[in-house]
Amino acid sequence: MKKYKWTIILINLVILLFLFNKSVFKKEALLEEGEFVLLKLAPVDPRSLMQGDYMRLNYEITDDIKLDSIPKRGFCVVKFDSINIAKKVRFQENITPLNDDEFLINYTQSDWNINIGAESYFFQEGEGKKFENAEYGGVKIDIKDNSLLVGLYDENLNLIK
Repeated sequence: MKKYKWTIILINLVILLFLFNKSVFKKEALLEEGEFVLLKLAPVDPRSLMQGDYMRLNYEITDDIKLDSIPKRGFCVVKFDSINIAKKVRFQENITPLNDDEFLINYTQSDWNINIGAESYFFQEGEGKKFENAEYGGVKIDIKDNSLLVGLYDENLNLIK
């Protein structure tokens, strides 16, 4: 077994590096090719003692939903207004039916809320004040219905830096 020990470690390392790089390339492709959409934020919680400063995001499109009336996993169907702010149309379990002007965002349901995969925004400690007035989360979505948070925006649709 000692004879193969380093070979097994090397193979595992190569597989790990391959999977990590594949994940990075997917995120980079999503940033470059994804559709930019603004999601209206609902009230948020801007502090975590264990993780430092961060904002737990809650989106308006996931508010006021009876969790027992929708599937545990599925798609939030949204339409964009003239300035790319997403408005919820419905929740559905499958990719179809979908109209031409509608887009999908994957969601999963926990015991008390709905997650679209962009629920936390981390920032430098002590900079929480400038993010308190965030009105929108800027999200990129791709054709595979994945989402990636790219920043927080104020009421004038300016990126908060």
